[in-house]
Amino acid sequence: MRNKTLTIEAVCKEKKALQDRFFHKDEFECEKISGKIIFGDTLEVLDKLPNSFVDLLIADPPYNLSKTYDSSKFNKKDAQLYAEWFESWVSRLPRIMKPNGSLYFCGDWQSSPLYYPILAKYFCVKNRITWEREKGRGAATNWKNNIEDIYFCTMDEKQYQFHLDRVKVKKKVIAPYRDEEGKAKDWFEENGQKYRYTAPSNVWTDITVPYWSMPENTEHPTQKPEKLIAKLILASSEEGDMVFDPFAGSGTTLVTAKKLKRDFCGIEREEGYCLLTAKRLEMADEDTRIQGYEGAVFLERNSR
Repeated sequence: MRNKTLTIEAVCKEKKALQDRFFHKDEFECEKISGKIIFGDTLEVLDKLPNSFVDLLIADPPYNLSKTYDSSKFNKKDAQLYAEWFESWVSRLPRIMKPNGSLYFCGDWQSSPLYYPILAKYFCVKNRITWEREKGRGAATNWKNNIEDIYFCTMDEKQYQFHLDRVKVKKKVIAPYRDEEGKAKDWFEENGQKYRYTAPSNVWTDITVPYWSMPENTEHPTQKPEKLIAKLILASSEEGDMVFDPFAGSGTTLVTAKKLKRDFCGIEREEGYCLLTAKRLEMADEDTRIQGYEGAVFLERNSR
């Protein structure tokens, strides 16, 4: 089949078989949430979660845009009302985080500026990553919107995880430099091409948004790529650590965490997306590949 998009209609046929992957918000037990999706509203579930259980939190909340998510719609709000909504759940996160935990918050160019003053009240804001989406709708009277942001925060100013060697970027060398003895300096050759590993910046141009031929693609309208999430997980956690997503959507964070041998848990209010996540987790039992990440190396965009 040419189109590999995983649909809600398709997974609903397996509903009973997939439901053991998630709990209803009124039925879950804190000691059993490992490896599970919690079907419910984030604002109703957060206060029921255990203290200090999260090593890494990755949040991709609804941006301040009117958008339909399966059976519900998020309506664009006045900027102040959106900021109040954002803080209503962010303020509850410190309780569930470990003292050395890290957090990442996704946002678009209109939403993310509202994040900073709120995040700075509760966490140490370390950086803002901007990544190129590669595709986006053109505009006749404006610049095409092609970027999104991710705020990187920590619970403590100094005590947190950041594993640079796991997320270095393999880049082609245009003008290779040699020392006085003629030896390569900070680069190597592979299949006739010269490369070097460099520290990643906070501008990412190697990300491909999921499209029809990618097995990870679903019909979720704002799905993040596994490669994007893999960078965050590898940089800020160890194998076995708990990765938590309060807006799980179609499950990219949970699936990527599973593929990278992390523990995971998430909350999602749409049952259809819970089923998509459950199906993707089932698929990850057989296939742990992450497109664009091979041999512990992040490949350049659209390369094999």
